Amino acid sequence: SNPIVSISQTGDIGLITFSNPGKHNALNQDSWLALPRAVRALIGAHARVLIVRGDGSSFCVGADISEFDSVRRNEETARVYEQANADAFAALRHAQVPVIAAIKGYCLGGGFGIAAACDIRIAATSATFGVPAARLGLAYPVDAMADIVTAIGAQNAKRILFAAERFDAPDMLDMGFLSEIVEDDELDERAMALATTISELAPLTHRATKAAIAAALGGDKGLADALGSATFASADYGEGRAAFRDKRKPEFDGR
Repeated sequence: SNPIVSISQTGDIGLITFSNPGKHNALNQDSWLALPRAVRALIGAHARVLIVRGDGSSFCVGADISEFDSVRRNEETARVYEQANADAFAALRHAQVPVIAAIKGYCLGGGFGIAAACDIRIAATSATFGVPAARLGLAYPVDAMADIVTAIGAQNAKRILFAAERFDAPDMLDMGFLSEIVEDDELDERAMALATTISELAPLTHRATKAAIAAALGGDKGLADALGSATFASADYGEGRAAFRDKRKPEFDGR
């Protein structure tokens, strides 16, 4: 376990919470390494949807810059750190279940990258977004940049990174980064409601859908085809048809 990255589960919904509120949930190197473990643990415990959120007033300001003089002091150490970043983003991007980011307060730098790697992003009115890489003199990793470009397009990605400015929730809704904006005191409830809706639908379909959308954006078409074909051989497909026929709510178990 990691003191900053914690997990919990409510029924079929897994929660990943960043808890470093004194630093707006900045993540140290150990926390980046803990994120893939958190995703694996929740999926291993049969979570059907994940929600990523922050404790206190912010989502996540990304890397804890105070440790850069040791963990990113030169090209060699930076490469190790970048790999930890990349693995964290990939764990969310390739999670076989839908991942929702519930964003409030600061969503900056690597925190913005975490949000971009999630499938659906909901923000509170307080949310503030930005990537300050150009202020720090460091480059943003390619795969994380791909998530941002997929979410908002190349021109908006350049707008955010070149100027290193901050943007509010309505700006990001306009760019297509957010699916919706809610009041701060409604954020957790709305994320949980959406997660509940998703969790009650067919898990194998969600997995196939996520893979197919990734393939449509240049990802692994073979995997998407295989997962799609598998749905037709599943017990859940039989249950879906039976529920439709009987005019009742389906009970899916992911087989």
